[in-house]
Amino acid sequence: MSNAHSQGEIVVGLDIGTTKVCAVVGEVDADGITILGVGTSPCRGLRRGIVVNIDWTVRSIRDAIDAAQTMAGVEIRTVYAGIAGSHVRSQISDGVAAISNGEVGRTDVERALEGARAIPIDADRQILHVIPREYTVDSQDGIRDPIGISGVRLGVAVNLVTAATNCVQNVIRCAERCGLTVADVVLQPLASSEAVLSDDEKEIGVAVIDIGGGTTDLLLYVDGGIAHTSVIPVGGQYITSDVAHGLRTPIAEADRLKRLAGCALGRMVADDEEIEVPGVGGHPPRRAARRVLSDLIEPRVEEIFAAARQRIEATGMLEQLAAGAVITGGSVLLPGMIEFAEEILGMPVRVGLPTGIKGITQLVHGPEYATAVGLVKYGAQAISDAHHAPAGLTGSAGLGAPRREGRQQHSDVVPKKGAGLWNWLRAAF
Repeated sequence: MSNAHSQGEIVVGLDIGTTKVCAVVGEVDADGITILGVGTSPCRGLRRGIVVNIDWTVRSIRDAIDAAQTMAGVEIRTVYAGIAGSHVRSQISDGVAAISNGEVGRTDVERALEGARAIPIDADRQILHVIPREYTVDSQDGIRDPIGISGVRLGVAVNLVTAATNCVQNVIRCAERCGLTVADVVLQPLASSEAVLSDDEKEIGVAVIDIGGGTTDLLLYVDGGIAHTSVIPVGGQYITSDVAHGLRTPIAEADRLKRLAGCALGRMVADDEEIEVPGVGGHPPRRAARRVLSDLIEPRVEEIFAAARQRIEATGMLEQLAAGAVITGGSVLLPGMIEFAEEILGMPVRVGLPTGIKGITQLVHGPEYATAVGLVKYGAQAISDAHHAPAGLTGSAGLGAPRREGRQQHSDVVPKKGAGLWNWLRAAF
């Protein structure tokens, strides 16, 4: 399942985003995760996180993988791929199981989770994650880890995350056309939150706002567990488009201007600052006030954070997010982003950077690498659990590789490749 290497096992996270593909190579051993290589490539094959052009996406994946394996000095064969997009949905479900031997065991938990996922879903959708929120044993509720607790009846409340089957299959197909095997498909905000959050933040309540190119992903942790996930269909690419139209400049130049001179809060820009705006179709460049650029950026940033605030309020969990919000993704590097987010969300905000890794960490230190590093962390946990799981037992959290013809399935409930999320979620939940 893993790529061969003389020392530890190699795990590769593949973040296929709307604006770029990023591959991160990590070596997993007893001392943790060492980053060996990174590769990125611009991507035009996705729209709002969904593959719309297979050939363009395959080219971007191949370029990113080639760069990563050249830097790492290893051959990449297996990847953990991220998925996001407005097709992802979350709903609450419950499951119940009789406790077989007087105290809760792993098989009891698996049967309860099997019940939670046994609900009707549309034929064109598939379950991507079954994330436990809370367990109950008889009349005792609020249990995070029920293993070993005595009782007769085990219940579980879960977040059921579903995705459009064709979108999942297209991600896998693109990777396979590059000669890669997809070990697992993981929801991107789950991966990025694993890379940037501390245990304390999860415990006292925190919101993760991952601003991607095409969409913004929202994830809420309450009482140590994942309580909500949703997708806002607006991202950094929309900011770039607003700049291109407002300044009448090509998209590539608008993106460059946004990164070099953009600011999320207009009042932070002095009135006398100027920028040079390249023309379109042979028109000469012209000078413009930098304030004009920030005035084009600010409304879209406000829309993103206002939508996030509205989603959080709708869950009724606003008061439970004592740690505030962690914003991540490449777009959050804009000056003024933290201040604007704190203003709109009404809570403390920090930028989420990948943590818990060693090696060439300076190459993945930015928020734009959070998802890819989180995918490596997930894969490392999956491998660890596969090595230590008792014979005959698979993962219990329900995160497994998408079902496809010809792939080996170890269980109708949870494929063995999903075993990694059991300990991952027990640690986070």
